[in-house]
Parts: sequence; C-alpha cells; structure tokens
Amino acid sequence: MGLSLKLKSDIITEINKIPIVDTLKIEIITLDDGYCETKVQRKLSYDGVFKSFHGGLLMTIADSTACFAIFTRTGPYVKLTTTDMNIRFLSPCLSDVTVKARVIKVGRTLSPVSIDLYDAAKKHVAVAQVNYILLDNLTTSNV
Repeated sequence: MGLSLKLKSDIITEINKIPIVDTLKIEIITLDDGYCETKVQRKLSYDGVFKSFHGGLLMTIADSTACFAIFTRTGPYVKLTTTDMNIRFLSPCLSDVTVKARVIKVGRTLSPVSIDLYDAAKKHVAVAQVNYILLDNLTTSNV
C-alpha cells in the first residue's frame, strides 16, 4: 500500500521549507513507503576540481534524499539528524544525478538508509549509507 495523499502532501510541504532543497533545486520524483527518489540537474557551478559533479554535493543530495525516505515512515515532523554517513564513488558524474534512497529500518532511536546514485545514462556513480538518529525518541536513559 502506498502513502496517503495527505502524508505525501505534508512531506512535500516540509521538504520545500528546507533551504538546501531550494539551493540545489532537489526535485522529488517518487515518495513511497520507505523510499524516496530525487533528481538534481548538474550545473557547472556544482563541479569539483575534476570537472564532474562535486562529491560533497552528491553526499548532500544523498543525505537529504535519505531523510525524505525516513519521513515516509515517521511523518515529516519528527526531529532527526544524521549521525554518520559513508559513500563510495564508483564513477564520475558528468550529468544530472538521480538518487534512490531506501529505509533499511526505523528503529527506536536509529534509522539506517541505503542510497544509490545514478547519472543520466543510468550508470551507477555512487553507493552510500546514512544513519539518522530520531531525536524525539531520546531520553536521558538512552543518551
């Protein structure tokens, strides 16, 4: 079963309030239960030293997409933040990037997410994993 229209609308409304979404023009392609797909158009101003999409920006897009995937399980009003993230770059990204994030688990306090990044030709350019901590669920006994 997919997400309700209300939940999708609430998530998109909250996503559109996030400054980095506007800065990078992150486009939501798909929101589904535990899943989010986004796309960002490559601009030359996003390039790094090797004239390809800067890896730090790719990490930022992956991190943001992971957060949006979690929102499909928790709703968009939960307080959460990244605890750690790793990314493996497989190939330079010389085009727009499509990012697909899938929630592995929403635990009591932690939520790991797997992320795949693809160029416009659907070439796999990076794989990542990010872990989020759900701040609303923290108490002094588990900090």
